[in-house]
Amino acid sequence: MGDGGHTDVLVIGAGFSGLYALHRLRSRGFSVRVLEQADGVGGTWFWNRYPGARCDSESYYYCYSFDPELEQEWTWTERYPGQEEIRGYLEHVADRYDLRRDIEFGVRVTSAAWDSGERSDGGSSGAGWTVTTEDGTSRRCRWLVTAVGCLSAANVPDIPGLADFAGEWHHTGRWPHGGVEVSGRRVGVVGTGSTGIQAIPVLAEQAGHLTVFQRTANYSIPARNAPLDPDDIEATKAEYPSIRRRQQASTNGHPFTLSDVDILDLPADQRREIYQKAWDRGGLQFRADVKDLLTDRAVNDDASDFIREKIRETVHDPATTETLTPRDHPFATKRPPIDTHYFETYNRPNVSLVDVKADPIAAVTPRGFRLESGAEHALDVIVFATGFDALTGPLLSFDIRGRDGVSLRDAWRDGPRTHLGLGVAGFPDLFTITGPGSPSVLTNMPVAIEQHVDWIADLLVRLRETGEVAEPTPEAEETWAVEVARAANATLLVQAASSWYLGANVPGKHRVFLPYAGGYARYRATCDDEAAAGYPGFALARPTAA
Repeated sequence: MGDGGHTDVLVIGAGFSGLYALHRLRSRGFSVRVLEQADGVGGTWFWNRYPGARCDSESYYYCYSFDPELEQEWTWTERYPGQEEIRGYLEHVADRYDLRRDIEFGVRVTSAAWDSGERSDGGSSGAGWTVTTEDGTSRRCRWLVTAVGCLSAANVPDIPGLADFAGEWHHTGRWPHGGVEVSGRRVGVVGTGSTGIQAIPVLAEQAGHLTVFQRTANYSIPARNAPLDPDDIEATKAEYPSIRRRQQASTNGHPFTLSDVDILDLPADQRREIYQKAWDRGGLQFRADVKDLLTDRAVNDDASDFIREKIRETVHDPATTETLTPRDHPFATKRPPIDTHYFETYNRPNVSLVDVKADPIAAVTPRGFRLESGAEHALDVIVFATGFDALTGPLLSFDIRGRDGVSLRDAWRDGPRTHLGLGVAGFPDLFTITGPGSPSVLTNMPVAIEQHVDWIADLLVRLRETGEVAEPTPEAEETWAVEVARAANATLLVQAASSWYLGANVPGKHRVFLPYAGGYARYRATCDDEAAAGYPGFALARPTAA
């Protein structure tokens, strides 16, 4: 086995999280190496190249805030940046801060093991982590930081017969970089979450025929994407300090001002006017324009009825309209998609919709799908827009072993336990950026990432000065688990039984609400309090061996 050397910090992943972790930790005087399995930077934006791939946060705030000069020099072209533009932005960041010299590309981590450094002769080689990669080489580090993303472990359904399919199939999260030829071909899309809602309109324009296999009808708000006006760009750049302050004070890292209007106190025509204005503006701000949307079921029902009405107005065929109309969960309790002509797509003559909740897919045949009823759908290309094994999947995709060789998979057998989503009891000096138990996917991710990295960097500076080893206490984990559950139960989010927020999209996955729903600002204040109090939720001790 080769030895890749020793460094202070190893970071796994070179997306938004890994790049900023490298820059921030390097600026604090640490030696840092990043291990990235892809051939370039970008993380989720490297892999997700499916047709229509686009961010659902607006470009002016879906970006780093740590350097005002970067904010001023980079100019976005669209309201919602596409995959290629976001990846270009991250490549610019990597070059601007000379990050590539400390990134190893094409390196897949297979295991990471912590040891105390104690030797049988009573000496010590120093506590730390040994990280092993697919080629058999290993690297030693003092601290291990995971920047593996929340949505990077593709969830491919286990459907009998898939290996026998005579055509080609792809998961949107592992889309071929050369693209997929669908012109004139029979294409089937499985899934109508955020990804499917983005991909379906684009694929429909290209395919000979598109069949959508829908398990759960979904709400969606128009994105209203458009090129950015130069005057608006300059105005935004001038306002960045106030934009960033609003983000830091917000519930979910967006620079939106939450409505203070009790909408059910208004007459029906005034309520509709508010909804219509938000619908016409488009995007995720719809949620901010409706007070108590995720805490008051009556408010949510009223807003959901408006969206259902919009679906009826848009889709021509009554049977298709009924199948597309969501009724089994409140609006925004699953990840709320935004779209470009999604519902309009079902008016195209080359698009059909199949309700696989009523008639599930039984098997893949060489020709396509066979449903439980016996109905068959001939396909040339299958597209799985079935999402990811979210939050925990990326961390369990390789073998992490902590104290006494205990695996993270075993530690999380009954669901993930963390302290603040930042660390795990029994896994010393392991830090997880946007891990389960943090706001992560309920926020605008770059904001959450910067907060996490800055907090971790401050703690590592202390550990470097004191020589201490840090790991969360079981008591702190238990307290935080109670808080995560309390925050989720205070909202309507737990009422979407099929949500991937609960791990419901992965068969056999333990059902527990994964992210922290108490709001970004509250979470940030909690983390600040933890640091100011001297990290009472962490056991801080020098290694027992001298």
